[in-house]
Amino acid sequence: MTDATQTVTLAVDCMGGDHGLATTLPACVRFLESHPAARLLLVGQQAVIEEQWGRLKGAAAVQARIGIVPASEVVTMDDPVEIALRKKKDSSMRVAILQVKEGWAQAAVSAGNTGALMAVARYVLKTIDGIDRPAIATQMPNGQGGATTVLDLGANVDCTPEHLLQFGIMGSALVSVQLNNESPTVGLLNIGEEAIKGSEVVKKAGELLRAAGQAGILNFHGNVEGNDIFKGTTDIVVCDGFVGNVALKASEGLASMVASLLKQEFSRNIFTRLIAVVAYPVLASFKRRVDHRRYNGAALLGLRGLVFKSHGSADEVAFSYALETAHEAASHALLSRVEQRIARAATLQLPQQEAAA
Repeated sequence: MTDATQTVTLAVDCMGGDHGLATTLPACVRFLESHPAARLLLVGQQAVIEEQWGRLKGAAAVQARIGIVPASEVVTMDDPVEIALRKKKDSSMRVAILQVKEGWAQAAVSAGNTGALMAVARYVLKTIDGIDRPAIATQMPNGQGGATTVLDLGANVDCTPEHLLQFGIMGSALVSVQLNNESPTVGLLNIGEEAIKGSEVVKKAGELLRAAGQAGILNFHGNVEGNDIFKGTTDIVVCDGFVGNVALKASEGLASMVASLLKQEFSRNIFTRLIAVVAYPVLASFKRRVDHRRYNGAALLGLRGLVFKSHGSADEVAFSYALETAHEAASHALLSRVEQRIARAATLQLPQQEAAA
């Protein structure tokens, strides 16, 4: 079990994502400079990594805290899951995850193909006892000045009530690490706050989550609506992967639109440019708060090892935040927390599963 006093080693899929080494290697230097006790295993095509690493500013100063793990293949962003899983057995993605399985690293980080990453991670690491399906969880900025953790974000389109309960439990473990709060609030995404609203799956999930709340397994707030994600009504919002993915893409699109509109407005004429100069500190603060790069690093929860997914289009700053997210989770024993909370919920879930059988 890892704790905050131990050195954390992360395995990095250096070849994955839209930009590969051009993004991942500078991000690794940036991360190591701000985490003097951390170590990284750089996974990928060794000769290319060594050549490009040697040219990076600051790389020599952190050289002692890296290792290079060879991997001859790369999972591309458009590779089908079957190719990544069955054909490319020496891919940087798979080898990075193997470092976690074999105990050489406490977490793996990749910007590669999401479907492939989930499939390979599930195949290599397997799921925790009591978890039917892993889920993808990430943060979205909210009006409270912080972020709301939402899951699932696309790994599971069709979910049972039991799956949604498991998502709530795993999300609680994740946010307990992020906020240093053992009892973060959980909301169930619905079309209204009333318990009688929603599909049969959502209503049944609400019953399970309320029972878990009464048993002290999690802190269930009740139903929430889409706008509550951005209000920050609860620390965690649980939903199926179809809805969660739509919400994520909508939030990213909204942030891009706002930034574009502000740029257009403040470049119209000399008057608006003067306003922009006066308002710059406020606008800069707003831009930072909604900058999706700060929330990069989605957790693949429910596996017997920690794996984090970076945006495929991540730049150096965004990828370094993904490394930061993985480091924080590993430092605070996220995997152990998930396992403990799921084990506590086993007696709660068993009657429901038997009744449905």
